[in-house]
Amino acid sequence: MRERSVSGTLFDIGNTLFMLAVLASMLIPFIYVVSYSLSTPSMLKSGLVLFPTGFTLDSYKKALEDPAVLKGAGISTLRAVIGPAVMLFITSMAAYVLTRSELGGVKWFRKYFIFTLYFSSGIIPMYLLMGYLQLKGTFLIYILPSAVSVFNLVLIKTYIEALPKELEEAAVVDGANDLRLFFQVIFPICTPVFAAVVLFECVNQWNAFMDTQIYNTMSPNLYSLQYVLYNTLNQFNSLEQLKEQGQTQVYSITPQTFKMAITVITVLPIACVYPFLQKYFIKGLLVGSIKG
Repeated sequence: MRERSVSGTLFDIGNTLFMLAVLASMLIPFIYVVSYSLSTPSMLKSGLVLFPTGFTLDSYKKALEDPAVLKGAGISTLRAVIGPAVMLFITSMAAYVLTRSELGGVKWFRKYFIFTLYFSSGIIPMYLLMGYLQLKGTFLIYILPSAVSVFNLVLIKTYIEALPKELEEAAVVDGANDLRLFFQVIFPICTPVFAAVVLFECVNQWNAFMDTQIYNTMSPNLYSLQYVLYNTLNQFNSLEQLKEQGQTQVYSITPQTFKMAITVITVLPIACVYPFLQKYFIKGLLVGSIKG
């Protein structure tokens, strides 16, 4: 084998150093947040904190002791499970229909969906529409408005269009109708793009709190975890408030350590789920599906 040139070796070294720098830029902030949230406030010093100074879980105890937090976690979990499932079911079927150029009016519907990516009605018309549909104060307000995601629809449509037409032709020859063709042939092959859009929607549903603030402020039993933690954080945004409530002797926390703990609580579930879906992003499920 031909020896690598000096320029090639230097490129590899530079590329490795660059990727290590990118990794550090993403990893260090997360380590800082976790270490800060676990540190004893009286022992913290200014500067970057990469290891807990002292050790305390008081910030986490304070964030999790409220019964509303557990209820909010349940609501957010339901949102993150039901919402993506409904979105995937409806959006994937719509995307498949838009790939069928032989259907009448498909080109018009494609333009219609793309138009909504650039222009939206705004908050006030949306609020009035949700009130007219009687969705305010209900759990469905978290599910139905996001049942169709045009961005995800475009991703799925593009992926389906790239599939070999021989797959559909073979299924049609075997007597498959449109439903069987979609659910037994197209749907299993689209696992990579489905995993991607489901992860996007899970993150959106888990992090959402503005819809709670706009539509469900009068329904505490429907508060999402993010909204509960948002309200809790507002209640402890200064040391003066902690002192007024007489809790500084019970909890050795500061507003900053409390913010860090809330950040870890909200990020950790997604960080745990992401590695299990990551493999589908690059996995080629189509290899070997066509022979001949």
